[in-house]
Amino acid sequence: FATYTKERKFEKVQFADLDKGKAEYAKHASDGWLAFIQHYFVSAWLPAEGAVRDYVLEKRPDGVYTGRVVLPAGSIAPGASRSVRTTLYAGPQEQGRLMGAAQGLELVVDYGWLTMIAAPLFWVLEWFFLWTGNWGIAIILLTVVIKLIFYPLSAASYKSMAKMKVVAPKLARLREMYPDDRMKQNQAMMELYKTEKINPLGGCFPVLIQIPVFIALYWVLLASVEMRAAPWLGWIQDLSKPDTLFGVWFGAPIGLLPILMAVSMFIQTKLNPTPPDPVQAKLMMLMPIVFSFMFFFFPAGLVLYWVVNNILSIAQQWQINKIYGGSKAA
Repeated sequence: FATYTKERKFEKVQFADLDKGKAEYAKHASDGWLAFIQHYFVSAWLPAEGAVRDYVLEKRPDGVYTGRVVLPAGSIAPGASRSVRTTLYAGPQEQGRLMGAAQGLELVVDYGWLTMIAAPLFWVLEWFFLWTGNWGIAIILLTVVIKLIFYPLSAASYKSMAKMKVVAPKLARLREMYPDDRMKQNQAMMELYKTEKINPLGGCFPVLIQIPVFIALYWVLLASVEMRAAPWLGWIQDLSKPDTLFGVWFGAPIGLLPILMAVSMFIQTKLNPTPPDPVQAKLMMLMPIVFSFMFFFFPAGLVLYWVVNNILSIAQQWQINKIYGGSKAA
C-alpha cells in the first residue's frame, strides 16, 4: 500500500508492518490519495481536493489485506438518500498518466533511495523513445550517453589497471622474494608503486562513483511498465521478459543476450590485470559463467543495457591498454 498527503508526502506501507501493528501513515487528511501497488500496475482512490477523509489500512480476520478511503456523507433525513462520489485510478504505472491523474501519484513508480538519479534517467530514456519509437534503441542510446559522461572516470580506472597489468610480473617476483615476510613484501610493493607512479586503488575509486548511476538505471529498466510488451528487434518482442532465443532447443530460458554478456565479461576479465592469488584468479574467470546463468532470468531490457555497456567498456579499455600496456616498466 501507499498513501500521499501534502503534509506527510509519499508513504509506503508494507504488509509486515500491518501484521505487527506498526504501520505509520496519514490516517486523517483533507487531500492526497491511497493506493495499492503492484509491479507495473496501481489502483488508487483519488478523493477530491479539500474533502475530509480517513485512510484505513488493515488485515482482516480472513487474512486479506484491505485499504479503503472513508468519506463522510453528512446528515441524511428520514426517507432521503445521498451519494458520495470519488475517483478510482486502476491501470499501468505510466508516468504521464499518473502525473495527470493526481499530484504525487507518479511516486508509486518507486526507484528507492536513488529516485533523484533514476527519475532524470527515465526522462532521458523516454525522450530517446519519443525520438526513435523503439525502447530497445532508447536503452542503447542512453547507455552510450552515460558512458560518455563517465568517460574520464572510466579512463582513469582503466589507465590504472593497465599499469597494474604491466607491473604484475614484478609484483609476483616480489612475493617470491619475501614469501614469509609480509612487512618487507608490502614495503617493496609500495616502493614499486611509487617508482611506477601507480595508485593501487586508482582503478577502484572511479568505478565506485559510477555504481549509484548504474543501480539507478537498473531500477528504471526493472520498474518501468513502458518496457512491458515493448519490442526491440528480431526475437526480442518484450523487453520486460527474459531473452529465450534458444529455449525451444534446450528446454530452458537460454537467450543470446545473456551469452553475449558472458562473452563480454570474459573479454573484460582477460583485459584486466590477473589477481596474484590463484584462487581469486579462478573465481574471476568463473564470474562470467555465473552471471550468465543469473541473467538468463533477467528482463531482456536489463541484459541489453549490460551488453552494450560491456562492449563500450571493452573498446575503451582495449584502447587504454594499447597506449599504456606497451610501455616498459621502470
